Amino acid sequence: AAARPTADDATTREPSHIVYYIMAGVLRRFVPLFDRVLVQKAEAVTKTSSGILIPEKSLAKVLTGKVVAVGEGARTESGSVIPPSVSVGDEVFLPEFGGTKVTLDEKEYHLFRDSELLAKIKKE
Repeated sequence: AAARPTADDATTREPSHIVYYIMAGVLRRFVPLFDRVLVQKAEAVTKTSSGILIPEKSLAKVLTGKVVAVGEGARTESGSVIPPSVSVGDEVFLPEFGGTKVTLDEKEYHLFRDSELLAKIKKE
């Protein structure tokens, strides 16, 4: 199991498995419902290692991101909770289409269902 964030960099609210990083403003209070996951997409590379600028039309779509907030999980018909497969801080592979764009504190995030995420990228 992944180590939980410490009190210095994260806060926990009831239920205890909903964890999110402390950030300025609205994002700190944003808690996705059910099996939804809030992701901040990675930035597209706009310059090569030698310093050449890449034209916007030539940029590839960014299909990875970092999980910023996670809901408590999906509910079954009997009412039990199925915990999400990702947690805050995980790097994930995203579908090319889908998700809902959300702007919080002038930053762009995307809200996906846990089942829409394609893969979790393990740290080496």
